[in-house]
Amino acid sequence: MSSFLPLLSRELLVTLALGQVLSLLVCGIGLTSKYLAHEYHANTPVFQSFLNYILLFLVYTTTLAVRQGEENLLAILKRRWWKYMILGLIDIEANYLVIKAYQYTTLTSVQLLDCFTIPVVLLLSWFFLLVRYKAVHFVGVGVCLLGIGCMVGADVLVGRQQGLGEHKLLGDLLVLGGAMLYGISNVCEEFIVKNLSRVEFLGMMGLFGSFFSGIQLAIMEHKELLKVQWDWQIGLLYIGFSACMFGLYSFMPVVIRRTSATSVNLSLLTADLYSLFCGLFLFQYNFSGLYLLSFVIIILGLVFYTSSSTYVAQDPRVYKHFRNAGHPITDTPTLGPLEPSVTYTSLRQEIEEEPRIRVA
Repeated sequence: MSSFLPLLSRELLVTLALGQVLSLLVCGIGLTSKYLAHEYHANTPVFQSFLNYILLFLVYTTTLAVRQGEENLLAILKRRWWKYMILGLIDIEANYLVIKAYQYTTLTSVQLLDCFTIPVVLLLSWFFLLVRYKAVHFVGVGVCLLGIGCMVGADVLVGRQQGLGEHKLLGDLLVLGGAMLYGISNVCEEFIVKNLSRVEFLGMMGLFGSFFSGIQLAIMEHKELLKVQWDWQIGLLYIGFSACMFGLYSFMPVVIRRTSATSVNLSLLTADLYSLFCGLFLFQYNFSGLYLLSFVIIILGLVFYTSSSTYVAQDPRVYKHFRNAGHPITDTPTLGPLEPSVTYTSLRQEIEEEPRIRVA
């Protein structure tokens, strides 16, 4: 038991650190987008997403194209093309709706309403991924949301109400729609990277994302793109944005596979705080001690959430079919009706195997 606690603590710290790496990448995305929009008047959210999808296509879709057998690009498209097409559209529009909302509502509203992703992920994980939570997980989520409330309160106190606030209802609806689509995309991503492969997910996002975002760019944003006054500084900002976005897309499946979509979304709550701390030097934001308090509260909530394992209720027939994908499945005699089983997931599965529990 004495050796168990240090190992668990180490796993917990690694999990927290991985989440904060993602949060820093989101911070980089936000800062480069702000510079492009406010300093250089380059309002091109679709073009920025298009660059990321092109990078995904060049790296991951081409990797699938040269593979052999069932993991080849054509074989995957033959089996699941329409599912990835829908997922690609969801991912594109999630990015577009949230970025577009900044034109109509305030930063405070975006920060609050963007948290709607978390209950969406919780509910979808419960019903579709069959994840079951303990009381400590709901406590952790509540503490993280309390930290966001503290951060928004600090924004109000220091007067950091960025955004026009015109047509606020439309902007708020755009954020809610984007948050819901993000939740759907994240849960689908968790299922794919845990049951299929990370490269397959990213390759399909690169293929369909570049195709549909390219169409959307040609229809909706070609005039804005022609207005951009190109120079080396704007080019560097686009490169920085694309690098951060590509890093986020490439690294997020690794973290989701290790933890969960819910844990990742809780970790990303600190991204606004990192942006704020950078803004103190870059944009002369006003500082409040509540920002540090909110950061501590969010990290505390993450500790609560990741300190205990969730568990997954699975039908043995489904599990058996998945594990034997691509191989003939031989029927085994059963003495009675199959019962659903409960499989625990933990931060340290490879260290200690959890008992298998049968429930009626």
